Amino acid sequence: MNDVTMNAVDAIYGALAECYVTIDGNRYSLMQMVNFDSHFQSNIVDVPILGRITKGHKMTGGSGSWSGTLHYNTSVFRQWILTYKRTGVLTPFEIQVTNEDESASVGRQSIILKGCLLSDVTLAKFDANDAVLDEDLSGTFDDFEIPESFANLSGM
Repeated sequence: MNDVTMNAVDAIYGALAECYVTIDGNRYSLMQMVNFDSHFQSNIVDVPILGRITKGHKMTGGSGSWSGTLHYNTSVFRQWILTYKRTGVLTPFEIQVTNEDESASVGRQSIILKGCLLSDVTLAKFDANDAVLDEDLSGTFDDFEIPESFANLSGM
């Protein structure tokens, strides 16, 4: 039996993340992000194979998506979509997320999403019943980089 287990301090504390967006060469700290999630969705097709009862599978590309919630206190995305409305030119942007918890032994990880677009932009809102206003964002990305990776945990 393998008695090696993860140390609890190596779980990454999520509130210590950093999030930056770069739009038209301007880099903004999105310190108002409450949560963020990005995914690469694989396109997998069935492959019929003569002489086999079961089908095989093959990856034939994929696509990226992201979503998050932030406090409703920045206009950078509304200005971005306004520029598109006025000019017809839409410049994709980058999102960089870095996770680092100094108490964990794994160090830091940074992911940069490239070619990001928004699926939906909140223009204006209010809610007399809310203590604070939040807004949801979601979109796609075309590419990504991992300039910094977590180290493997001891015992992996």
